[in-house]
Order: sequence, then C-alpha cells, then structure tokens
Amino acid sequence: MAELSTIARPYAEALFATAKEDQQGLASWSELVNQLAAVASLEDVREALTDPRLNNAQRTELFCGLIKLPLSEKARSFIGLLVNNDRILLLPQIAEQFDALKNQLEGSALAEITSAFALDEAQVQELVTGLEKKFGLKLKPAVTVDPALIGGVRVVVGDQVLDTSVQAQLARMRDTLAA
Repeated sequence: MAELSTIARPYAEALFATAKEDQQGLASWSELVNQLAAVASLEDVREALTDPRLNNAQRTELFCGLIKLPLSEKARSFIGLLVNNDRILLLPQIAEQFDALKNQLEGSALAEITSAFALDEAQVQELVTGLEKKFGLKLKPAVTVDPALIGGVRVVVGDQVLDTSVQAQLARMRDTLAA
C-alpha cells in the first residue's frame, strides 16, 4: 500500500499545483478528482482499462466518456498522462493525497469516526466540536458503524488515533492482566 501512495504522490502534487492556479478552484478540482477515483475503482472499468486490445488513446477516450462532470482540457490531459504512464488505476490514491493536500492548505483534516452505533447529526456535530478543540483543526467527519467496537468511538485524524471504544478498553485490560 505504501508503494502505491509513493507512486501516486507526484501526480497528486502536480495536479494540486495545477488546481491552485486554475480559476475553477480547488473545490471543483477536488470534486472531479474524487469522481475520477470512483470511476477508476469500478471493477468493470479496471478490466476495460487493462484490456490489451485497446491503445492508450482509446483508453483515454473510454475513461473520459465515463465521467459525468465536464472535463477541461487540463483534466483530459491529466487523464491522458495517467493512461500513457499506466497509472490510471492509481486514481483512488491520487484523490486521497490530493484531498490531504487540500485539507492541509485549508487547515482542516478528515476525521474518520467509527462508532459502535449509528450517530445522528447532532451527536456527530457535538463530537466534531470537541475533536476540533483537541486537534486544533477544522475537521470533516466521515462516520461509519462497526458493532464490533461494542460501545464508544474510534477516531482517526491523519496519523493520530483516539480510541475510546469498549473493545479497546477490554484489550488494554487484557494486556494489563497478562503482564
């Protein structure tokens, strides 16, 4: 996994630099990159893009035809570059790194919140408000439910993890008793 992100990094950085200079703005580029990543993640698309019967121009046109958002010449050129370098299937990693660069510029971060139970909007907002004070960043929550946590939440912001789940507390107790 680390190898893919290492390969994707220069593409994400180059795209980010282009997006910062473009009058469309980072938000529209971010939306486009995320849609490109979603399309590149589809199994049928992955198969079609690796079909040896297609040349690079055909792959580029096929992929561009699957995108719902209007593609600028710069976006088409970027897709062509990825196809020519056999990197089009790295779009999910490129999008992830692009969003990380965008968040860093905006002073924000993605908060991956995993809860044992579904949280309503008010609970999520209350949790995010407390986490923003702790981390000193504007957080964008992404909430998932994992019943295996038993209770509580696990929050990942960047490389920091805050785990208050019952599962983690039980693991700490087990480790303490085993020592």
